[in-house]
Amino acid sequence: MTSTDLNDQISRVLDDLIAIRHDLHAHPEIKFKESRTSQVIQKHLTDLGIEFVADIGGKAPNTGTGVVAHIPATVSNPGPNPTTCIGLRADMDALPITEISDLPHKSTHEGTMHACGHDGHTAILLGVAKVLSSLEHRPNPITLVFQPAEEGGAGAEKLIRDGALDGLIGPPITKMFGLHGWPDQPLGTIATRPGPLLAATDTFTITVKGTQAHAAYPHLGVDPIVAASQIVTSAQTIVSRSTKPTDSVVLSITTIHSGTAFNIIPAAAIMQGTLRTLSDTTRTETKARFTTLIESTAAALGCSASIEWFPGYPVTKNDPQQTEHVFEIARSAGGCDRVELVEEPTLGGEDFSFYAQKVPSCFFFLGLAKDESTPFPGLHTPSFDFNDQSIPLGVEMMCRLALS
Repeated sequence: MTSTDLNDQISRVLDDLIAIRHDLHAHPEIKFKESRTSQVIQKHLTDLGIEFVADIGGKAPNTGTGVVAHIPATVSNPGPNPTTCIGLRADMDALPITEISDLPHKSTHEGTMHACGHDGHTAILLGVAKVLSSLEHRPNPITLVFQPAEEGGAGAEKLIRDGALDGLIGPPITKMFGLHGWPDQPLGTIATRPGPLLAATDTFTITVKGTQAHAAYPHLGVDPIVAASQIVTSAQTIVSRSTKPTDSVVLSITTIHSGTAFNIIPAAAIMQGTLRTLSDTTRTETKARFTTLIESTAAALGCSASIEWFPGYPVTKNDPQQTEHVFEIARSAGGCDRVELVEEPTLGGEDFSFYAQKVPSCFFFLGLAKDESTPFPGLHTPSFDFNDQSIPLGVEMMCRLALS
């Protein structure tokens, strides 16, 4: 199929996709509560005659709002590798943010909005479904993964648990692609990189215990606030003195809670924060070093301390071969004006990383900015709105990846 033919197909469904995107934006749903979104997806798939499995990817096995659909190949011996099944993923959930806009399709759910563009991602994948299902020639079987709970719920991991990669419907997925609308890139741009693209994202809670006393008699107690303050300061030496300078580590303590009155030395202080790393080795070593530092610093000041780790998403590592394939597809895409190599990974996180741990995968950025001189609202901000003008290129990229 030529670029012109494919883009003609996309043009025919574009108005529908924009309407879908606006509808999803007006009715955002946070992680694990994407019931209406799931129903919208299922209705469109049903209307297209596409088979799917729903109600998966939830907190418990074989429950939830996820939808996995399959579009079979139209030839009996597809391509040079007949075992290939291409997976395409879109996330569905919104964020607990109050939207600030006067858009006609602004959120109707107070305190919830699509501030990360998942409404656009879902509309794009439904566009892929519309276009691919209408084609007479499809060389590869294609599985569409509509995923819940990317925003902190590890929906990808839960869909994998429920068999989304393993032939739940159609053959097992052998390679996976996903995209993300990116405000820092202009319209018409596809950008990615081989290897680490996004960081591992872990969080933690530190509890420092001392001995409560009257503030006028500090010698009768052990002050956990002093110990906590020293831990905050010393923690930065892990980045500056214990980490290889060419490695990237972000260690941020973001909350400190202690005490109830101005004249009481409290019994405990509790801190929370996040660790961002770009390699498994650095992730493991930094956790171990930080744990030792916390315990020894507290002990030196007469306190005790413990840390509870909450493992987050792994590093999103793009397969080099699949990344080069994305670049090749982008260079030939009719709607792509610029192909960019992302020079440095970003320290944000993505649960697409769970798919990339299982099958060769590539995650790439789709430019949203109207032009390079006009700032586009950032992700996770109350004025963000996915740029509808990026939808055609998103659909074209995903279709070409599915057909190649």
